[in-house]
Amino acid sequence: MGFRNGYLARRFLSKMPKQSPARHRPRFEHHSDPVAPMRRFLLRQGRYAIFAFLLVAVSVGAGTIGYRIIAAVSWIDAFYMASMILTGMGPVVEMESTGAKLFSSFYALYSGVAFLSITAVFFAPMVHRLMHILHVNPEKENGAR
Repeated sequence: MGFRNGYLARRFLSKMPKQSPARHRPRFEHHSDPVAPMRRFLLRQGRYAIFAFLLVAVSVGAGTIGYRIIAAVSWIDAFYMASMILTGMGPVVEMESTGAKLFSSFYALYSGVAFLSITAVFFAPMVHRLMHILHVNPEKENGAR
């Protein structure tokens, strides 16, 4: 019974708020759309770069505070350590306590994933534009069919 006859589905789905199509704006152009103008692309790239920078700042900030509090190193050493771990260069300061070693291990694991994700966020508009340019039909771009 239940979802088979559609009663429960209609009941729960009817209470969900409806989104108007005007509110939904895709982040990138569809492959059948023309390539975005350079100004639009640069604005998009700027937004993604700012977001990537904020992710880096939050990651380095969290690492710096963690090393400062847990490993009890100076602010400069904590910042240096967090920066080196986030970029994949490796540890600089020897961790003495078990808590500091655990924090350093988990921060290194996080940093590996974060660095790759932040790189993907930064390069997404460029890769999309390149793929879009390579896929666009030149006759469709000029308006001919």
